[in-house]
Amino acid sequence: MPKLHPAFLQPPIAHRGLHSKSIPENSHAAFQAAITHGYGIELDIQMSLDGEAMVFHDYELSRLTAAKGPTRQHTAAELAALKLSDGSPAPTLDAVLKQVAGQVALLVEIKDQDGAMGDNIGQLEARVAELLALYRGPVAVMSLNPHAIYHMQRQAPNVARGLVTCAFSKKSWPLLPRARAEELVRIPDFSACGASFISHHLKSLDLPVVASIAAEGNPVLSWTIKSEEDERQARRIADNITFEGYLP
Repeated sequence: MPKLHPAFLQPPIAHRGLHSKSIPENSHAAFQAAITHGYGIELDIQMSLDGEAMVFHDYELSRLTAAKGPTRQHTAAELAALKLSDGSPAPTLDAVLKQVAGQVALLVEIKDQDGAMGDNIGQLEARVAELLALYRGPVAVMSLNPHAIYHMQRQAPNVARGLVTCAFSKKSWPLLPRARAEELVRIPDFSACGASFISHHLKSLDLPVVASIAAEGNPVLSWTIKSEEDERQARRIADNITFEGYLP
């Protein structure tokens, strides 16, 4: 089981890059700003219609571009033509890996492609594994969907992997079946999928299962930290933070 590189436990990690009102999230500019400040980078991966790993958070295009409709119903070329707010294209993971090139820690979140944290996935994970096989530098993958991490365990066994975790409340996750939510909150797949860390939501860091994972020597990251007060609370438990909206 590959361990999380020490670089993930030193400088804080910029959530979707070091973005701001003038620099869009998950953009080349946001990643360059994080590199310049010496922060680690967290980014999100969605799949294009033609199976490319795109650095984009949302399942739908309208918040981040002038277009509408599901992200995965567009090819990589079509997504690149849909400019972000600074006029830049939505990046591919391939392009971002070449940009970062090991300069800072890179935390890759694979977004759930099943719709209910199930096992109807695999194509996106295969593409991420293919790209990371050529990458040199501190990198780790994580997902809210444990099935994605099982795929990465098989396809990229030497890449550190973790689970994104939270309380999975009905309010925050209204479309997730309650039975699946109640299962996920217990983090039952941690050992079986070869995870070596979790990235847990700030508001439920006090869950006993988080303490149990930490007591076994596994790093705990916390998301999303938006102020110095949030950071103080998180660091009582977490080894590092994923932040936005201020400079820690």
